[in-house]
Amino acid sequence: MKPPLPEPLPASPLELLESWMQEAFASIRNAHAMTLATVEPDGRPSARMVLCRGFDRQVGWLVFYTDRESAKGRALATTPRAALVFHWDAVERQVRIEGPVTRAPDADSDAYWLSRPIEARHAAAASEQSRPIASRADFLRKIEETATRFAGGSPRPQRWGGYRVWAERVELWVGQPARAHDRALWTRALARLGDGYAGGPWSVTRLQP
Repeated sequence: MKPPLPEPLPASPLELLESWMQEAFASIRNAHAMTLATVEPDGRPSARMVLCRGFDRQVGWLVFYTDRESAKGRALATTPRAALVFHWDAVERQVRIEGPVTRAPDADSDAYWLSRPIEARHAAAASEQSRPIASRADFLRKIEETATRFAGGSPRPQRWGGYRVWAERVELWVGQPARAHDRALWTRALARLGDGYAGGPWSVTRLQP
C-alpha cells in the first residue's frame, strides 16, 4: 500500500508524475503500457494500448510512436487531442492525462526507429497498420519481402513517427484502505508555441474517490 498524496499538494504534478513513472518502469512489467483514447472522425471514442517512450518533465509531454496512417493516426489528424491512462495495479496507482497532440520532430522519430530491433523495424515497415489483409500468411510474406529488400534494416517509413501528448489535465490516484482512495487533479491552460505548447500555471484540487 502506497502512502496518500502529499499534503499540501504540489503546485505542479510533473515532478511527482516523473517520480511515479521512474519507480513503476523500474519495477513493474509492462509499466510503459498506457491506454490511448482518441476520437474517431464520426465522433466515436476509440481506445487501445500503446507504449510510453518518453516524458519531458520541464514542459509536460509524453511521447508514443506508431503508423500515422493507422486508425489512431487518422483520428489524431482529425481531432488532435487524446487521453492517456496508466494503471499500475501492483502499487495501487493510476495516472490520467489529457491534452492536445502534436507530431514529434522527425529527428526524434528517426532516433527511436533506429533503437528498435531490426526485426521490429522490418515488421513495422511491412505493416499498413489497421488496414485489412487477406491472411496471416500474406502478412508474414510481406515481412519476409521487406527483410530481403532491406537486409541492413528497413528505413523509417514517412508514415511512421511519434506523437507528443501535452499535459493539460493530470489526475493522480492512490489506492487506500476501505476504498477511501486519494485523488488529485491538476489543470492548466496551454498556448500554442511553435510546434508545441507553452503551459500556464497549474491549478490543483483534491477529488473525492
